[in-house]
Amino acid sequence: MKLSVTLVLAAAFVSTTAMDAATGGAVAAESQITILYDAFGKDAAMRKDWGFSALVEVAGKRILFDTGDDRDIFAANVKAKGVDLTKLDFVVLSHRHSDHMAGLSHVLSVNPKVTIYAPQDGLGGIYGSSVPSSFYRKDGSLPPEMRYYDGRPPDILKLGRAWQDANIELIDKTTEIAPGITLIALVSEAPGTRELKELSLAVNTPDGLLLVVGCSHPGIEKIVEAAAAINPKIHLIAGGFHLIVAPDDAIARIVATLKDTFKVENVAPGHCTGEPTFAALKRAFGNRYIYAGVGTSLPLGPSTGTGERRGEGPALEEDELTTYRKLARRDDSFGLLQARSLRSQLLHPEGE
Repeated sequence: MKLSVTLVLAAAFVSTTAMDAATGGAVAAESQITILYDAFGKDAAMRKDWGFSALVEVAGKRILFDTGDDRDIFAANVKAKGVDLTKLDFVVLSHRHSDHMAGLSHVLSVNPKVTIYAPQDGLGGIYGSSVPSSFYRKDGSLPPEMRYYDGRPPDILKLGRAWQDANIELIDKTTEIAPGITLIALVSEAPGTRELKELSLAVNTPDGLLLVVGCSHPGIEKIVEAAAAINPKIHLIAGGFHLIVAPDDAIARIVATLKDTFKVENVAPGHCTGEPTFAALKRAFGNRYIYAGVGTSLPLGPSTGTGERRGEGPALEEDELTTYRKLARRDDSFGLLQARSLRSQLLHPEGE
């Protein structure tokens, strides 16, 4: 009898595993996201700075998503959390902005052969690129010494990369890089970042889709729409929503879209999401808003976010707000100065 029960249980396990594989579901024994880089957080061992990085442990994979803005701060935070960068399955760099990739030099110093996925940026892309030589106009009337490649260019021009020896694989379109793990590739149409390509990480799990975003330059709603085409059940979105200077009406619209249109189950916003958006998301999602300051580990699964930090207090406390604002003003990456200038012009027109 015991043998029969064992066989039945074994058969059920095999059946379940096969079903997960057939549906593209990705299961891990212990799944979590650890925030390694951001400008707010409560972990005294972690250094705050403007930028983003997260270690995503899911689907049996250890994925480093982005590497922050400063190599030394990134290295210190990795050490503080006891993260072993030699045991990564791969790295994803969401886009070319320094606050998401500057720590890569530290990663390569300890794991030089790790696979790195980065967006295909085309001509002059920092991650390297290849373009047909037909892209430029030619003039056969010139003598050879005045012509590129003496007038005999190769069919394809292979351009250099910032990390020459790194194992970088360029992603030009949405691609499933492992069973249940997809990199969503979209392009920004916003002024200031137009034509910027960005990758987001989507992992299909039995609880729904896990979506990790870097800066959401193409628009968080567009990224979620693309993710919903993989699995309409969005279990969790973590990362930067890029609403740091958005007006209240735009924030309200996007929050409603995430909550009511796409039925997103949980949110764990950080980085460039913005303080007013932290507050709006917390009001809208209640105990499904997950605090994600630097140093925080977010367990994944059916009980995502049910820990003591969920729904607790303000999204950011006063000391965190001070640091966050200081770091956000460090440069004008998000149009802060431009937004203030426009606001000032509206409030104090010339001649009044």
